[in-house]
Amino acid sequence: MELSEFVDRLDDELRTDDYADLDASANGLQVGPDEADVEHVAFAADGVEATFRRAIDAGADALVTHHGISWGGFDHVTGRTYDRLAPLIENDLALYVSHLPLDGHQELGNAAGVADVLELEACEPFGELGPEYIGQRGTAREPYAIDDLRDRLESTLETGGQSVQTLEFGPEEIEEIAIVTGSGTDWLDEAVDAGADTLVTGEGKQKVYHEAREAGINVVLAGHYATETFGVRSLQELVEGWGLETTYFEVPTGL
Repeated sequence: MELSEFVDRLDDELRTDDYADLDASANGLQVGPDEADVEHVAFAADGVEATFRRAIDAGADALVTHHGISWGGFDHVTGRTYDRLAPLIENDLALYVSHLPLDGHQELGNAAGVADVLELEACEPFGELGPEYIGQRGTAREPYAIDDLRDRLESTLETGGQSVQTLEFGPEEIEEIAIVTGSGTDWLDEAVDAGADTLVTGEGKQKVYHEAREAGINVVLAGHYATETFGVRSLQELVEGWGLETTYFEVPTGL
């Protein structure tokens, strides 16, 4: 498959252009030539030297990640920026990135993956960001106790050996769950307004402890990395359906 077709297919599925004015990440093809063939695609959550090297060693033509290397562009291609870019260019490895578009995708996205793990029903978009959404909200098939919800996430997510943290300020029986993966505590008020009794996200900020306590809502911090591997794994399945060889790399951070 030509690289241009590969990129166009992903951009169409993820509605990349719709997030152009909302996301600091330069989504889409971040590094790559105008013309190239793609037969083998690697996938990972993070576009970093470790995943670049593994993709090169695997003989991949392209690497698809959630977190890329361009967040508002480059002023100078020196130091660590140069060190990151060099392996891609020297080895003709294309880098495709999907940040918020992959968070917000209601079937393939990160929040959708967490909702599947928790077996939520009646899921709907959640986490407004301008005209788009970056999360999901749903109802538990059966009410969770907070310990059971934490155990479900710890046993399923790649947390790097770290425990899932909980701020237990909401009801003991958890039914209505809002999800924004990664760093999603800024959507706590929206979760309260939506009638959620629990917000599941990746990492917290200091202020969320008091905000959750005052609002009477549970917050579950399952790890930034751990909550954001679902999207790229879903894209891997999609790309396999296009007849391309794929490889997935797990490089957990424990954060």
